[in-house]
Parts: sequence; C-alpha cells; structure tokens
Amino acid sequence: MPRRNNSRSRRPAAPQPQSNVRIIGGEWRGRKLDFPAIEGLRPTPDRVRETLFNWLQAYVPGARCLDLFCGSGALGLEALSRGAASVTFVDQAPEVVRQLRSNLNSLKAQNAELIGNSVPTWLEQRSTNEEVRYDLVFMDPPFRKGLAAPVCALLEQHQLLADEALIYVETEVELQLEQLPHNWQLYREKQAGQVAYRLFMRQPGQQDID
Repeated sequence: MPRRNNSRSRRPAAPQPQSNVRIIGGEWRGRKLDFPAIEGLRPTPDRVRETLFNWLQAYVPGARCLDLFCGSGALGLEALSRGAASVTFVDQAPEVVRQLRSNLNSLKAQNAELIGNSVPTWLEQRSTNEEVRYDLVFMDPPFRKGLAAPVCALLEQHQLLADEALIYVETEVELQLEQLPHNWQLYREKQAGQVAYRLFMRQPGQQDID
C-alpha cells in the first residue's frame, strides 16, 4: 500500500480569532483596533471607559501611566489618545503583546513602552530607586485569581507611585478588596453588570498594608 504523503494532508494553522476595541475620545477617537479573542481577555466596556475617563479628564494630560494586565490595551491607548505623556503596557500573553505592538505602530505612538512579562514578576523586579513614578495606574487583572491586592501592595513596596497617584482597579463584582495600602483613599466607585470598578487616590505617607 503506498504511503500517504502527510505533507499534503497538513493544513495551515487557522488564523487567530480577532475582536476589536474602539477608542472613544481624544486624538484617535473612533479608531478601531484588533486584539486576539483569547479566553479571559475582556476589554473594559465602552460605557465603563467613558465613565472612568470622565473621572480622569483633569488628570490624564501629561500623566505618566502604567497599564497592568493590559490585554487589548484599551485603557492605556485611551490615555495616550487623550494626552498622557507616556504609557507602559504590561502583559504576559505573547499574542497580546504582538497585536498591541502592531496597534501601537499603526497609531505611530511614540510614547509607549510594551513589556511582555508576568505583572507580579515585573513589579518584583523593579528597583525602588527607578526614576519613573507613575501618576496613573490602570489595573484589570484576570477575575478570580486573587491578583488585585498583591499587585496593589507591590506598587507601594517598590515605590512606583507618584505622591498623589490615581489607581484604577477593575474586578469581579463580588470581590471585596482588602489588604490595600493605608494611604490609598477610595475616590470613585461604580458597578456595571458583573464588573466593579474603583478609583483610588494615593496620599503620601506611611506605606503600611492592612
């Protein structure tokens, strides 16, 4: 019996399913950008982003921003579109990093840094004498993984925040955020469906954790 030519039976890998996210304000308003449709990647909904950036409208221009668990990059890209001085994006998924790099190139963004690494690992490796102190942090960790509170603690422990930094934390609605730094004051809070989103304002002072 002749052997089957396996090379002919091989099919090219299916393309990665894509979704898209729309920038809702600023220089790139209305631009739609692709991101990989992978499990657990859920961009902040338009209505939540609109509310958040209404809260932040006086703080974004000129801000040094950090987008942790950035996924589609929706929050950091929105900040860049609205005049942020810079954004550092951090995510560990290679397909996320590749697509976000492509999107940043498409937008010709000159003030973005893209880090492909685990967020806790990257934060733990940061030196406390780094020059950058972030004015605005976006944090949207995977739901039900217990990452929010430890990452908040690392931001303080490694002295990565400006004196009056704002920290946005998006979580599953049932999560009660505990063990946060004492000098973080809740500034705004809302819910949308299964999502709870909170904005904290850092007060300079003692860096203890509950």
